[in-house]
Amino acid sequence: KIITMNLNTTAAKISTPDITFSPDLQREAKEVYVIGRKACLTQQSVVSVTSAENDEKIIGALLNSIKESGKATTFLTDERKLTVIALPAEDKISRNNHTFSPHEITDSLDGLHSSAREHHVQICVIDQEIEKFMCPVAAAIARAMPLYHSKSSLKELAPTSGVNVTFYSNNADEVPTHPSAEKEYETASAVCNGVRLAAQLGDMPPAELSPDTYAQKCQEIANGFAAQGVTYTEIKGDDLRQKGYGGIMGVGMAARCPPRMVIMTYSHADATEHIALCGKGVVYDTGGLALKSKVGMCGMKHDCGGSAGVLGGFVSAVRLGIPVKLTLILAIVENAIGPESFRNDDILTMKSGKTVEVNNTDAEGRLILADCVSHASNQLGDVDLIVNMATLTGAQCITTGSCHAGIMTRTKALEDRVVEAGLMSGDLTFPMLYAPELLKKEFKSSVADMKNSVANRMNAQASCAGHFIETHIDEAYKGDWCHVDMAGPDSRNDGRATGYGVALVLGLCKAPGFC
Repeated sequence: KIITMNLNTTAAKISTPDITFSPDLQREAKEVYVIGRKACLTQQSVVSVTSAENDEKIIGALLNSIKESGKATTFLTDERKLTVIALPAEDKISRNNHTFSPHEITDSLDGLHSSAREHHVQICVIDQEIEKFMCPVAAAIARAMPLYHSKSSLKELAPTSGVNVTFYSNNADEVPTHPSAEKEYETASAVCNGVRLAAQLGDMPPAELSPDTYAQKCQEIANGFAAQGVTYTEIKGDDLRQKGYGGIMGVGMAARCPPRMVIMTYSHADATEHIALCGKGVVYDTGGLALKSKVGMCGMKHDCGGSAGVLGGFVSAVRLGIPVKLTLILAIVENAIGPESFRNDDILTMKSGKTVEVNNTDAEGRLILADCVSHASNQLGDVDLIVNMATLTGAQCITTGSCHAGIMTRTKALEDRVVEAGLMSGDLTFPMLYAPELLKKEFKSSVADMKNSVANRMNAQASCAGHFIETHIDEAYKGDWCHVDMAGPDSRNDGRATGYGVALVLGLCKAPGFC
C-alpha cells in the first residue's frame, strides 16, 4: 500500500487505497461503477460488464432514471452496490472541453475514496472510442483518490480495499469487449500515479513539505530511476547567491530551510526533442513583507502546484520510457517573513544579468521562474522547448477560468500544439494575449531594468506576468517557449490539489494514449 508522508506529527501514518488498471474484472468487488456516455450505456452493456444477468430489470430501471446524463445508484440481488455515471453526449460538449468530460467524472466519484478504504471497488468505463479516453479517465479517477490524509478518524484499510479500473469498447447494442490497448493501460497507470504524486505534494501542509523535504523527495525519485539514467543535482543556499540566481535566493532567503534549484535529467536513446520543464515550487507563500490577508493566505500550500505538475509528468514519462530528452528545473522556496526577508524597493540581480526593482514581494513566482528559464536557455545548450508552469496569478482565473490553464507561446504552431495536448489529456488550456511590445512597459523602473509587478492591474496582468518571465530567456536562445499559468485548475472547490500538469506534460511528450 502507498504510505503518505506525515513528517510534522507523531500520528500514525495513514495508508491509502491502491488504484490498478487491468482488463481482468475484479468479481469480488462489493461496489461497481459503470461510466460512459448514455448511448453506450445500454442494458445489455451494463449487464455484461457487471456480470449481473439476473438483474436486467433492475439495471434497465436504473438506466431509465437517467435522462441525458447524470448519476444513479442501486443494489443488485447479490448485494453489490451499482452506480452508473452517464456522461454528456459529444454534441453537448463545447469545442473547448474534453469530449469525455473528465471533470464530471471526478466530481461524480466524490464518495470513491471512502468506499475504497472499506472494500474493493470495480470501475468499468465504456465507449466506442475508449482507447482515446483511457488516460484522461485515469487522471480523473486519480483526482478523486487523493494520497494525503491526516485525519485521526480514518480507520485502517480493509484487507480487500482498493480500486480496479477496466476499460471496454462497444457501440450501442453490442456486447462490450476489451480493447487491444496494452500500452494505453500502462500509460493510464503511469499518469494516475503521477497525478496522485503531484496532488499529494500540493495537499501537504508546509510544516511537512519544506524545501528540504521536497528536495529529499526529488532525490529519492531520481535514485529510484537511476537505471533509466535519471540524474539529480541541486544548487542550494549561498551557492545560489554566488552563481547569480538572485530571484530564487531573494525570495527564499528568509525561510528556515534554504532555497534551492533542483535539476533532474532524463534522456532516451531515441529522443528527437529536448524539453526543459521549469516549475514554481513555493511550498508556502505568505506574500513576504507584502503580507497576504488571513483569508488570502489560506491554501497557499498549493503554490508549489506548478513544480508538482512537471515533476509528476517527468516521473510518468520516465516510467513509460517515452523517447524524449527532459530536463526538469524546479525552484523550491518558501516565501517567508524574517530578518533576512527581501523587501519592496530592494533590487535583485537575476541569473539573466538583468536587475529587478521589487515593488511587490508577493509577486515572487515570476522571480524564481525567471532564474529557471534563464538557466534552461543558457546553461543546457540544445533545448528545443522551454515550458514553465506555475500557480502564478489570480488574474489567470479571470482570464481563462478555473478549469483551463492560461498559456502563452511565441508561435501559433506551439499554441495549437499545447491546446491540442490539453484537449487530448484533459488538462485543459486556453491561449492568453501574447503582445510583449504592448505589455512590457507595465514593468518600467527608473532605477533598475524592470519592476516585478505591473503598474496597471487592468492591463492583461496575467499575460504581463508571463512576459516578465520571458524577458529573462537568453537572447541567443533559438528554441520555443510556453508559459502555463494554472492557478485555477490546480485546486478543486473542496480545497484539494488536482495534480494538474502531469497529463499535459505527457500530452506534449506524445505519450501513448495522448496523441
